[in-house]
Amino acid sequence: MPNRPPAPGQPLTDRTEFFVPDLCRVRAVFMLLVTSELMVLLLAVMQSANQWIDWNYFGLLSLFVQWTVLTSAALICTLRPWLSQLTTARASSVITVLVLLDVFAFSLFADNVLNPDPGITGWQAIGKKLLAAAIITLMVLRYFYLQSQWQQQRQAEMQARLTALQARIQPHFLFNSMNTIASLISTRPDQAEDAVLDLSELFRASLRTQDRLISLEEELALCRRYLMIESLRLGDRLQLDWQIAPGLERQAIPPLTLQPLLENAIYHGIQPNPQGGTVRIEGYRRGASVYILVQNPKPGEDQRRHSGNRMAMDNIQSRLLALFGETAVLKQSHHDGIYTVTLRLPRQTVPAPSRARTR
Repeated sequence: MPNRPPAPGQPLTDRTEFFVPDLCRVRAVFMLLVTSELMVLLLAVMQSANQWIDWNYFGLLSLFVQWTVLTSAALICTLRPWLSQLTTARASSVITVLVLLDVFAFSLFADNVLNPDPGITGWQAIGKKLLAAAIITLMVLRYFYLQSQWQQQRQAEMQARLTALQARIQPHFLFNSMNTIASLISTRPDQAEDAVLDLSELFRASLRTQDRLISLEEELALCRRYLMIESLRLGDRLQLDWQIAPGLERQAIPPLTLQPLLENAIYHGIQPNPQGGTVRIEGYRRGASVYILVQNPKPGEDQRRHSGNRMAMDNIQSRLLALFGETAVLKQSHHDGIYTVTLRLPRQTVPAPSRARTR
């Protein structure tokens, strides 16, 4: 059972990977119960001689199996922190022993009721149950292990893909920022120097490629530095309207997600217009999702077809899909002369930065 993104509102923290799913979660236990019930149904079909299903046998065996699964899951859930520190072989051995002890304890009470063959009684019947439990447990653990290995490989491939996608943004961003600074050197050298300092601080943050997700607060700080550079070049032609609802500071977002959207808004919506215009940045929460909107005057037909705009949108969409799956959405729309890019993210938070990191 592959790991999934944290539930809405759950902090993103570094966790020690363990190949057995977290049986403290209702979903994981429910899947085990459903799987075991299907196995009981198959045994009941095979047991019946005169009808499709021996319902009496099915009911009694189902009761035995469900209680065994629930109590074994509770034991593994309780011992999970300790089991996660063991090697895979030792953890598998301990889990198998726990399940066998659980099956043995229930067999002592249920053997006489559930034994379908009156010629086999006592310890022989219990031994058969223990053998079946051992085989099934080892098969399930093998499945969990293979799923864990597949998930780790998928995570490694995703990390490499995210790094490559982010690397494609940075040269493009640097090129445009340096052009802005170059245009200021001859006319406003002091402001050009300030812009270089802003750019250096901005890149110091953007080059943290080890962070797959950062807080919205950090991303907005990066965007403000970029907009300060652009405001030096465009002056009063660039107007900003910030409408970020409170409480979204720790919302998780991939780095360099909003900055390319703002860059497109300026280069395709503000710069071609001699009168300039207003870029509106809005953020709010609705249900289990967080919405971030970037609005600018509707660009001309030639600007909307600009390949750089399409590349940035495709890049962001690919990173969102790799990190959040289908729960994240990026879409474009235009109405009444306003071009809007809407970003929908699942409600997740990142931990507050440590004191060492903020210094």
